[in-house]
Amino acid sequence: MIDPIFLVEAALNGILLGGILALLALGLNLIFGVIDIVWIAYVDLVMVCMYAIYFTVQVYGWPVWVGGGVALALGALLGIAVHVLIISPILGSAAVNQLLATGGLLFFLQSFATFLWSTDHRTVRFSLPSWEIGGIFLPATRLIPFGISIIAMVVLYLFLTKTYMGTAIRAVAQDREATALMGASPRRIYLVTSAVGGLMAGLAGALLIFQYSVHPFFGGQFGPLTFMICVLGGLGNMPGAFVASFVMAEIIQIAGVIWSTEMGYVIAFVVFIVMMFVRPAGLLARRQ
Repeated sequence: MIDPIFLVEAALNGILLGGILALLALGLNLIFGVIDIVWIAYVDLVMVCMYAIYFTVQVYGWPVWVGGGVALALGALLGIAVHVLIISPILGSAAVNQLLATGGLLFFLQSFATFLWSTDHRTVRFSLPSWEIGGIFLPATRLIPFGISIIAMVVLYLFLTKTYMGTAIRAVAQDREATALMGASPRRIYLVTSAVGGLMAGLAGALLIFQYSVHPFFGGQFGPLTFMICVLGGLGNMPGAFVASFVMAEIIQIAGVIWSTEMGYVIAFVVFIVMMFVRPAGLLARRQ
């Protein structure tokens, strides 16, 4: 018999994990919704930003907020570089070519990181408190990233709904041909979208380093899960990705307590497969 307090703690951990997963999924979904290309290597960009945090904070002893700023700037630059060097030349090509290009970037980043830093797991050590409330432990290493991720998602929402560029991004996502006829430059909007998506990858890296060690194959830990969340929520559907992130996180955490972490991922994958039959267009898609 499992103590109910463990289930409650697992549910809370699911909420905290869901905030980080939502940040990853929204960044990837934003890029797909506007540019119509799935960046297979998106979480590997996060891995590179995590290394930036590790070296600036753990190796060189810079303040955490400086390391976070470096990760954000690096993420935005990587997003722009990926778009200019890889995505822009293949826009309009077959979908398989786009997948192969971003998949090739994934293997390049993993191999290059292994060459530079080996496969050792590297961790940033934080001296942060943990609180116990009714037998439930709430570590600051989970609460702080969750709070920052929620603030970041609110800022993203305000950017997309209250600014000219955000409105243009949403317009391109809905109808890029009509937006071009109205005088907006889709290519400029693509570049800004890639920068924003990369910025979110950098922020996700800065938050994930609180809880996880970084290594060249870190993308294999969160990459498939992030892609699965985007598909479950509906590719390009931002609210759907947000909801799907918390659904998947709760399944993984609660099933992990009842059975094991591995079984939690298995059950999450089974739920994903079933939902693809029930709602193939995504959780929040309108019924035809």
